[in-house]
Amino acid sequence: MIKVLLAEDQGMMRGALALLLGLEEDLEVVAQVGDGAQVLEEALRTRPDVAVLDIEMPGRSGLDVAADLRRDLPGCKVLIVTTFGRPGYLRRAMEAGASGFLVKDGPIEDLVAALRRVLAGEQVVDPALATAALSVGPNPLTERERDVLSAASDGATIADIAGRLHLSESTVRNYLSAAIGKTGARNRIEAVGTARHNGWL
Repeated sequence: MIKVLLAEDQGMMRGALALLLGLEEDLEVVAQVGDGAQVLEEALRTRPDVAVLDIEMPGRSGLDVAADLRRDLPGCKVLIVTTFGRPGYLRRAMEAGASGFLVKDGPIEDLVAALRRVLAGEQVVDPALATAALSVGPNPLTERERDVLSAASDGATIADIAGRLHLSESTVRNYLSAAIGKTGARNRIEAVGTARHNGWL
């Protein structure tokens, strides 16, 4: 029996997935979590074979949780399932130790097959997304540049960003300038948009 942990912040979607997976003779959903911050605790308690993680959850993202699981429960495979098929997300998921990456608009049969395949040691990636990830290339932004761009995404001033990240205003300007250049944008709003579209933030 394959033990599965489901982490999805939308209750109806989580319940429907659990119901559908439970119909398979070789699958058992041992935990359902709606908050990324609860995943590791539940995984350590229930010891699933595979964790199905959404990327965008409250608490912690699926990408962060994937890295936690690789560190603290290395026997648990990770399958990322997301609405957002962004190339940068795929690359970050694989770097975090995920064994698979699917977009949610596929049929349930694809998810079931992916669960069995990752448990058998295969890597499963949505083909269209794999092609897009190769064409976009790796994330050019440093961790600090990502932090500053994320902080700028809500229209914050340089002073606000500096205060929030405990940096000087000139340092914030330097990071923003570098991020704008690396994304090929004309301003920080465009840089945020490009970085989000590519899954770099």
